[in-house]
Amino acid sequence: MADLLPVDEALARVLEGVAPLSVETVPLAEAFARVLATDIAAQRTQPPAALSAMDGYAVRGHDVATMPATLTVVGEVAAGHPFSRRLGAGEAARIFTGGVMPDGADTVAIQEHARRDGDRVTFDTATPMGKNVRAAGIDFAEGDTLLHAGRKLSARDIALAAAMNHPTLPVYRKPKVVIFATGDELVPPGTAPQPGQIVHSNGFALTSLARAEGAEAIDLGIVRDRLDDTVAAVRHARELGADVLVTTGGASVGDHDLIRPALAAEGVALSFWKVALRPGKPLMHSRLGHLHMLGLPGNPVSSFVCAFLFLRPLLRRLQGFLELGPEIEPAVLGTDLKANDERIDYLRASLRRDGNRLVATAFPNQDSSLISPLAAADCLIVRPPHAPSAATGSSCGIIRIAF
Repeated sequence: MADLLPVDEALARVLEGVAPLSVETVPLAEAFARVLATDIAAQRTQPPAALSAMDGYAVRGHDVATMPATLTVVGEVAAGHPFSRRLGAGEAARIFTGGVMPDGADTVAIQEHARRDGDRVTFDTATPMGKNVRAAGIDFAEGDTLLHAGRKLSARDIALAAAMNHPTLPVYRKPKVVIFATGDELVPPGTAPQPGQIVHSNGFALTSLARAEGAEAIDLGIVRDRLDDTVAAVRHARELGADVLVTTGGASVGDHDLIRPALAAEGVALSFWKVALRPGKPLMHSRLGHLHMLGLPGNPVSSFVCAFLFLRPLLRRLQGFLELGPEIEPAVLGTDLKANDERIDYLRASLRRDGNRLVATAFPNQDSSLISPLAAADCLIVRPPHAPSAATGSSCGIIRIAF
């Protein structure tokens, strides 16, 4: 269809000119899963001095090269309590894991190899020089850049930043996403639906997806099919300081599809309206100042797939991610597929491993209103436009969905 925009071009329009949001500095304890805004260098050397890696005795390697060897114990070194003097020939210092190696010592003979008698200790097993010692700077040195901008901070990254002596980290501000659904037929979960009514689910899925991507999400709930109400919801989103407005339903051309006229009433011109994909053809995009707007279809599967393909990369770009996704992986088909038409198709499918291959099996019913197959899906099989029929075992591309 000539008036349908290809998916790649639609995504390019969504991301065109989009820059990361402002940078804020947050305490280390609040930085988990945030996106780092600048490279971070170590503010100290780790470890700052040579340390014992075992409980035992700090010695000079030459003194324990020939067995048996008996040395004089001249003190004790615990973690956080360095030895006060240089270790001389024939001397040993009792040392515990993490203790700073005394000057003059280069080896730790472990306690299992020692026989202690007062201030004398005898070793019957030789210890190679340098054994059981963690050298200064073996982890990193002051000035080393270890965390880079665009990285979504994991628990391990937080530990590293702390060890690098950073109490705070510069991260991109979380995008604020405001979501509402339109439709007189919608009722909240827990309601006893009347004839013709549907239990609303899209807002919960979209809120969860947005939060999983690091955004702050506000769900305004259900907006009735009245133009004034829809315009008021758009204005409310702007008043809340939304970076992204996501709507579901009302994106088609029927008398009760009011998203387009509501946006027009606010002076918003659409960037595009219809996209050559299945599910999710009636997908809208527009901009109003800094506000990004995505109008998703009302069918639950269409809504989720469009959010996965378009909202997710947008949120990642706003947070400074280096990788926006979605990534297409190779797999083979677990079932035959018919030829495709002019729209790119995203088929809900299960995924299993067969040796070194991933096998994707499309569910038999791909109706865009069916939520249970969506919940059961491990991936989307990507079928290019005009793809010919494909037999079981044929190569295909998949996108994993892990929400």
